[in-house]
Amino acid sequence: MNNIIKIQVVVIGGGPAGYAAAFRCSDLGLKTIIVENYNNLGGVCLNVGCIPSKTLLNIAKIIKEYKNFSKKGIFNNNIKINFDSIINWKQNVINKLTNGLHFLAKKRNVKIINDMGFLETNNCLNLTNSNVKILFDNAIIATGSIPISLPFLPYEDKRIWNSTDALNLKKIPKKMMIIGSGIIGLEMATIYQTFGSKIDIIDISNNLLPEVDNDIVNIYQKNIKNKFNFILGTEIISVDNSKDLLQVHMTSDNHKSIYSKQYDVILVAIGRKPNSIFINKKFNKLLINNHGFIQTDSQMRTNISNIYAVGDVTGYPMLAHKGIHEGHLAAEVISGKKHYFVPKVIPSIAYTHPEIAWIGITEKNAIKNNLNYQTSVFSWNALGRAISSNEENGLTKLIVDKDSNRIIGGSIIGYNAGELLGEISLAIEMGCDIEDISLTMHAHPTFYESIGIAAEIYTGTATDIINIKNLSDI
Repeated sequence: MNNIIKIQVVVIGGGPAGYAAAFRCSDLGLKTIIVENYNNLGGVCLNVGCIPSKTLLNIAKIIKEYKNFSKKGIFNNNIKINFDSIINWKQNVINKLTNGLHFLAKKRNVKIINDMGFLETNNCLNLTNSNVKILFDNAIIATGSIPISLPFLPYEDKRIWNSTDALNLKKIPKKMMIIGSGIIGLEMATIYQTFGSKIDIIDISNNLLPEVDNDIVNIYQKNIKNKFNFILGTEIISVDNSKDLLQVHMTSDNHKSIYSKQYDVILVAIGRKPNSIFINKKFNKLLINNHGFIQTDSQMRTNISNIYAVGDVTGYPMLAHKGIHEGHLAAEVISGKKHYFVPKVIPSIAYTHPEIAWIGITEKNAIKNNLNYQTSVFSWNALGRAISSNEENGLTKLIVDKDSNRIIGGSIIGYNAGELLGEISLAIEMGCDIEDISLTMHAHPTFYESIGIAAEIYTGTATDIINIKNLSDI
C-alpha cells in the first residue's frame, strides 16, 4: 500500500524558482514540501550552471587581468594554473550555497523529498521511487529545463560535451568547437580560451547576440578580436567520430559546397528546452504550448486552478531571477494575496569578458516599434575609474522616450556591467525622468558614475566631455 502524505503545498523541483516558492510559502504560513530529483537544492543554476560558470569566469578574469598587466611590464612571472585547485574551489562555492539552502529549508520546516513526481490527479502527486503519494491542496511546478540536443551528433562519444561537462573541466582541449553563439556559448568560450584552448564558435545565424544593439556588439567583437574564431551563417552537416579528432563537416552556402575541420572536443550550447512533458505525461490535463512551455496566467496559475508553474518551464526568458520572482508570486497568490507578475523589464547579462548587460527597450526595439526615442551614450575612455582599472573599453547607453523624458532602456558593456544595470532597472520600474538621474550625485571615481554622466549628456549638463548640446547653441 502506498504511503500517503497530506500537505497544503507541494513544490515540484528545487531550483531557484522552486525553493524560492517553497520558502515564501512557508513564510506565509503554508505547510510545504519540496520534491527534488537530485540530492541538492539549487537546480541547474546553482549546481551545474550559473554559479559554477561564474566561479570559473571570475578566475578567468583574474588570469586575463594578470596577462594584460604582464604585457605592460607590471608583472613579469608566468602564471601557473592549478586545475585541481580550481575544481576544488568551484565545488566549495557550490557546497557553501547548497548547504545554506538546506539550512534555510530546515529552519522553515520545509521538508525535502528526493524523488521524481508525476501528477496523477488535480490533487495527487505520485512519487516513482519511494512508493509515496502526496495529496496536496496546491502544487507549484518548477521542473526547469534541459539542454537542447542535435540529432546528428554522436552523444555516446565522451568528446561531445554539454555545458555541464564543460563546467566539470574534464580537460582543456587544444581545439574546441562550440555550437551556438548565444550567452552560454560565449561564456564557455571565454573560460576555455583563457585556459588555453583554441576556440571556433559556429552558428547557423549570421548575427552575434541578435537581441543586443549593434554598437554594443561591435565593442565586444573588438575586445575579443583574435581570441575566438566565429563561423557564422554555417550549418553542420555531420560529425565523424571514428578518428582521433572529431571531423566536423559543414556548409555555408546551402550545401553547394561542404568543408571539414577537426576538433578535440565539441561543446553543444544551442539553448535549453522546458522540462515539462514528464510531469504531464500520465495526467495529460495541463495546457502545454508547441514549444513545450506550461501555459500560465499573470498569477502563474495553469489551466487547473490549484496548480501553478514557475521558472524555465513557463517560457522565455529562461533566467533564474525571473523564476525566483515567479516563485514568490505563486506562493503569495496561494496564500490569498491579489498579486500579479507584470514586470516592466527583466535584466539580461552575458558574463563574458567584457560583460554585456541590457534591460528594457534596446535601440533595435525602438526602431522596430517606431518609438520616438533618443539615445545617450558615454564611452568609458573618458571615465576615470575605468582608465585607472585598465577597463576603458566600455560603454554605457541609455534609451529615453522623447515624449516623456523617461528612461525606457539601457545597455552596458564593460567591467561588472551586470552590477551597474541595477540603477537603470530601478529607474525604468519607477518611471524615472532622465533628469532625476542627472541630478542624482554619483560617487567619483566609480563605474556607475557612467550612468550619471550618460544622463548629463542627454540633459546637456555634462562637463567630463565636450558638451555637444551646449556647442550647438554657440
